[in-house]
Amino acid sequence: MSEFKFVISALMFGALALASGTTSAQERDHLEVVTTVQKEITVETDDGSQETRLVAAESVVPGERVVYTIKFRNVGQEPAENVVITNPIAQTLTYVAGSAAGADLEVEFSVDGGQSFARAEQLRVVDNGIERPATTIDYTHVRWVMQSELAVGSEGQAQFAAVLE
Repeated sequence: MSEFKFVISALMFGALALASGTTSAQERDHLEVVTTVQKEITVETDDGSQETRLVAAESVVPGERVVYTIKFRNVGQEPAENVVITNPIAQTLTYVAGSAAGADLEVEFSVDGGQSFARAEQLRVVDNGIERPATTIDYTHVRWVMQSELAVGSEGQAQFAAVLE
């Protein structure tokens, strides 16, 4: 399994960045963050049916689906407030609609390189001088905003999928 602590190497997949408001949990070293990058494969089971499984994303070819799982834990001595986790989406990847999830996390996206974020249905882009609703091809970042504080020792998880172009 491919795991990365704190900041993911750029590789071909992108990098994990942590961001939030003033005096964030990340700035005070409250969070331990581990990101796992896997790809989906289809295997035939003993009964002849097909099953989708996640395996280490050691190599990925165009058309394959990659799944990012970001696990975080409050390792500080006080509750973590303003927890925001942001993950860039590499230019070689296209976000899979509806795949970003996480318990007690609001999902937002950016179409401007991470300068601003909004819910998917609120995003707009200008294409050849014409404004239109953003599509998953336009997404540059996915962000999860925790809706409550993270208690000492508590864990959370965020996830999203993308397809290599």
